[in-house]
Formats: sequence, C-alpha cells, structure tokens
Amino acid sequence: QVQLVESGGGLVQAGGSLRLSCAASGRTISFYVMGWFRQAPGKERELVAAITSGGSTNYADSVKGRFTISRDNAKNTVYLQMNSLKSEDTAVYYCAAGLGGSYYFWGQGTQVTVSS
Repeated sequence: QVQLVESGGGLVQAGGSLRLSCAASGRTISFYVMGWFRQAPGKERELVAAITSGGSTNYADSVKGRFTISRDNAKNTVYLQMNSLKSEDTAVYYCAAGLGGSYYFWGQGTQVTVSS
C-alpha cells in the first residue's frame, strides 16, 4: 500500500504561484508513475500532469508552459509547481500513483482557489 498526502493548496490571486507537494509513505514510489489530477465543481476529474519513474513528463494542454511536475525519489515526494495561475485552475488537486496506465493509490486532495 502507498499512502499519499497532498499539501500546499490555498487561495492565490490570478497570476500568482503555488507549489503542491505529495508525500508518500508505506513503500517507495520510485517505480510508480505519479500523476496530479484536479476536479472542479460540476466537472469531471482530469489529469493535469504525470511523471514516469524515469522522469518523462506530460501535461494537459491547458497547463503546458505554466505547470511543472517533478519528483524527488529520495524524499518519496512529488511536486507540482503552478505558475501564472488562472481562475479556471480552481479545483481540488489530487496526487495519484500508478502503473500501466492505471492509478491505484490516491491522496485526499488539496483545494486550490484562484481569485480573479
């Protein structure tokens, strides 16, 4: 089992930045694909960014050039640096760990609110 705990969410003005962290425990996440998802009220959950065990990344088109996902396997932690935030980035952000295209372990989420 992998337990994931997100932190770093909050209220920020449009154009500002936040850095989300996802701390893992239970086992190493070094060989998992790690993803950040978000879900806004009334909308489906969407994949924002993902990073493989080898460090390859992919991003949703809506966040390319603004968000950066990274991982520190020594700290068993994944990060999401969010810059140039927009009101449409407001959502609950979730961290997840998975393999083979499926995500098996999820955090409880952290709220990000961007005021315009």
